Amino acid sequence: MNNSWEDNVRRVVPYVPGEQPKETDVIKLNTNENPYPPAPEVRAILDSFDESRMRLYPTPDAAELTDAIAERYGLKSSQVFVGVGSDDVISMAFLTFFNSDKPVLFPDITYSFYDVWADVYRIPYQTKPLRADLTIDPADYKCENGGIIFPNPNAPTGVYESVEMIEDIVKANPDSVVMIDEAYIDFGGESCLPLIEKYDNLLVIQTFSKSRSMAGMRIGFAMGCEKLIKYMNDVKFSINSYTMNTVTQVCGAAAVRDEKYFRDTVQKIIDTREYSKKKLSELGFMFPDSMSNFIFASPHKKSAEYVFTELKKRRIFVRWWDKPIVRDYLRISVGTREEMDKLFAALEEIING
Repeated sequence: MNNSWEDNVRRVVPYVPGEQPKETDVIKLNTNENPYPPAPEVRAILDSFDESRMRLYPTPDAAELTDAIAERYGLKSSQVFVGVGSDDVISMAFLTFFNSDKPVLFPDITYSFYDVWADVYRIPYQTKPLRADLTIDPADYKCENGGIIFPNPNAPTGVYESVEMIEDIVKANPDSVVMIDEAYIDFGGESCLPLIEKYDNLLVIQTFSKSRSMAGMRIGFAMGCEKLIKYMNDVKFSINSYTMNTVTQVCGAAAVRDEKYFRDTVQKIIDTREYSKKKLSELGFMFPDSMSNFIFASPHKKSAEYVFTELKKRRIFVRWWDKPIVRDYLRISVGTREEMDKLFAALEEIING
């Protein structure tokens, strides 16, 4: 039978996230999750939440959360867009701003969801190669384009680019929207957020999934000039007004308000990351200097695939891609000090045993 309806199906190769093992007695270092719990007030809200609120629709504009984010970053609420994880925010931004016939630009080694969104929305795109040291060449982004996006620090490399370099790119592209995906910025480097007051074509995107330990609640947000945010809300409210549930909105606002817990948790991860760099160097791994909550490391004596497979046998999960350029690397999330020491003991056995 000829299923002619299939001729009109939108076919794409989907994004493949890191494995989520069903077992609980594993060391999970493959999806860059925070190893520490969310702010204590989040637990208190979950324990005392008024269940009668569940029968009501959530506020479409997520006002409590939006206001908390705006206050935290010194912005107007009209400069903040909230979505169900930064993936939702970036997807909405693609749909809103990348609509020309010119190609959108992003690096060839970067977050592998960008080309998926481009394919889903039929957006033309070009990838630009990273330099040998895995940094971005700003000259590659000073050409005709329909928009630009890249993470800072980059993923999966963890390499951080300076605010000055980012401003150079934004300034050179006044006719297109430049999106900087700052999912990992809290772990090192300086946010380019202050530039949104200077450039109306810059959108800065962040998430609660990493530094605020709330990957399971799915909270992402974008910050930019009021006009950019209004355009995104117009598209969002044309599709689905009630995208973020009430519990998530309230818990997210509580997490934002606990600045001390946020700072303390981030610092613990930074300290463990720096400790892990030393241990990996001692084991012969090569890696760019990471400013994120993961390390993109290449083993010297064994193949990355072999090390990945052997770690998995020992119930330790890291990330490996069977793709050109990156197949010699493992992306290792920073866990607790205890988890990392168990990883290093396993690596010593695998590589030198």
